Amino acid sequence: MVVQAAQRMADDDYLHWEKLRQLPAPAGLTSKEWWLALKFKRAGSRIAFPVLLATNGQALSVTRHARLDSGMARMDRLLAGRVAMPEAARNEATKDQFIASSLMEEAIHSSLFEGAVSTREVAKDMLRSQRAPVNRDERMILNNYQAMYRLREMAKAPLSLAAVLELHRILTDGTLDKPGEAGRLQHPGDQRVNIVDDRLHRIVFTPPPAEQLPERMARLVEFANADDTVDGQYVHPVLRSILLHFQLAYDHPFYDGNGRTARALFYWSMLRRGYWLAEFFSISRPLYRQRQPYELAYQQVESDQQDGTYFVLQQLDVLDRAVDELFAYVERKSKAQRLLRMRLQGRDDLNHRQLALLDHALRNPDAIYTHDSHANSHRMSIVTARADLLALVRRGWLKKSRSGKRLVYQPVKDLELRLIG
Repeated sequence: MVVQAAQRMADDDYLHWEKLRQLPAPAGLTSKEWWLALKFKRAGSRIAFPVLLATNGQALSVTRHARLDSGMARMDRLLAGRVAMPEAARNEATKDQFIASSLMEEAIHSSLFEGAVSTREVAKDMLRSQRAPVNRDERMILNNYQAMYRLREMAKAPLSLAAVLELHRILTDGTLDKPGEAGRLQHPGDQRVNIVDDRLHRIVFTPPPAEQLPERMARLVEFANADDTVDGQYVHPVLRSILLHFQLAYDHPFYDGNGRTARALFYWSMLRRGYWLAEFFSISRPLYRQRQPYELAYQQVESDQQDGTYFVLQQLDVLDRAVDELFAYVERKSKAQRLLRMRLQGRDDLNHRQLALLDHALRNPDAIYTHDSHANSHRMSIVTARADLLALVRRGWLKKSRSGKRLVYQPVKDLELRLIG
C-alpha cells in the first residue's frame, strides 16, 4: 500500500512530519501512512554525502526535488553568467561601487544576526571613514567586512584547515570573551556550547564531541575541494556551497563565531566555483529579517535522519530574496544616476563617482564625506578621492571644513537648486 501511495503522491512542498501531521491526509490514508509514502518516494531520489556525518555517524543526504533543481538552475542563470546583470554592475567603471556596498551590507547584517547592536547608517559610516570601532559590536562588523575582502583572495586557492582558521580569526578578533579562542578549534575537555531554543528554553542541538573535530574538519575540507561528482553523482556547485554552510555550523568547531564562519565559507565556495556575482549580494540581510525559518531548517534536518533537503530549500529561498534585492538595488542606483545625469546635462566632465556622491548627498543633506570614505566607497586611491571632492567644492556643491585633523566635506544647503540652476 505504501509503494502504491508513493507512486501517486505529490511532494511539491517537501513538508516535514511536524507540518504534515497537522494537515488532512489524502483519502484512504492515515497521516503516518502518508508520511511513510512520502519517505519511500524520497528515498528513491536521495543522494548521500558520506564525508558529511552527523554525531551518530549518519551521512547528510539531499533528495532530488523539483524546487531544488529549479532553484539551482535559476542561480546558474543569474549568478554565473554576465547577461542578466544590469550594465552598471558589469561595467568595469562602476561595478566597484556595487561590490563595496554589498560587502558592507553582508558585514553589517551578518553581525546583526549574531547579536551585534548598531544602526546600518552608523556602521556604514564607520566602514567608509575607516574610523576605529568604539565597541565590540562595531568590531564584529569591521571584522566581517575585512573577512569578506579576504575571501576574494582565498577563493583563488583550494580550501585548507589553515584557511578556515584564518577566516575564523579575522571574524572573531577582539570580539570573544576568551581572546585565545580566535582561530582555534575547540580541544578535548573544552566545554561544548549547546544550542538552546529561546522560546521553549530547551536544548535543540548538542554539537559533536571536540575529539572528533580534526577528522570532521578534514572531511569538510575534502568535500569543499572535491570534483563535481561524489560517488558518481553530480553535485551542483550551489548545492555544495549550501552544504558546506550547513556542515560547518553543524560541526560547531569554534568557541563562538560558527555561524559567521559558516556563511563566509558559503561565499568562498560560490566564488571558488565561478559564481562571480556572489560578492554583490548579501544572504545575511534576508536571514536577519527572517531568522526563524533558518533556525528551524537545522532542526528539521537533524530530526529527519540528516535530510539536508530542508536546509537547501530554505537557503535557495534566501538566495532568491538576496538576488532579487540585488537587482532591485542596482536598478534603483542606475535609475538615480540616469536622472542625475539628465539634471546635469552638459556637465560631461563629472565622473561616475562624483555622480554617485551627488545622488547620495541629495538624499542625505547632512552627510559628511572624507577622502577615506570616498576612496573606500569606490575602491580607489586617496589621491583620486581628494581630486573628486575638491572638484565638487570648486563647483559650489560641497563645502570643505576641518574636524580635528581631518578634512571633511558636506553638501551645501541648497544643493538641489544649484544642481538644476
